[in-house]
Amino acid sequence: MRLICFKRNREPEAAHKTLDEAFSFLERASNSKLRQLLIGVSLDSAETPFPPAPFAGVYERARNFGLHLVAHAGEEGGPENIWSALDDLGAERIDHGIRALEDDALVKRLEKDRIPLTICPLLNYALKVVDSEEFVVKKVLDLLDKGVVVTINSDDPAYFGGYIDDNYELLRRSGVGEDVVNLLMQNSLKAAF
Repeated sequence: MRLICFKRNREPEAAHKTLDEAFSFLERASNSKLRQLLIGVSLDSAETPFPPAPFAGVYERARNFGLHLVAHAGEEGGPENIWSALDDLGAERIDHGIRALEDDALVKRLEKDRIPLTICPLLNYALKVVDSEEFVVKKVLDLLDKGVVVTINSDDPAYFGGYIDDNYELLRRSGVGEDVVNLLMQNSLKAAF
């Protein structure tokens, strides 16, 4: 199963074109298994200075087609990008989202609406979103304590220094117990489409 990734540093028209090509492929696909390959869309790449709102139209088309909606937000950009991904795009899941902790109202909404965050600790440290590996672990634990559905993931592992197991190993090295690791793994199953 796949998500189509729109690059936020390109114009929304490029995202519309990508979606048109995907729809065209799916219409021509005679094999129903091929049709099931596409399950959603995601807005990716550097958040600043590229906010989510300009992509609202393409997300509306994807929603009308029955696709899941995901967006990278709240990593390089602040909580305002998460708000925009939720309100302007209708995102069902936020990739990254570590900076949600900067806005108590946002954390409450994420908890209430059960919006998962797919946090990549090693990436957060590599991009200097946090000052130390231990600090990103603290943020993960703070979000969990506030009732947010947090999952642990990797993003461009070869480039940012770690696959999924490396991210979990960071948690374990930082003293996170297996009960919390198991909760994070269970959250991953809940967050999957």
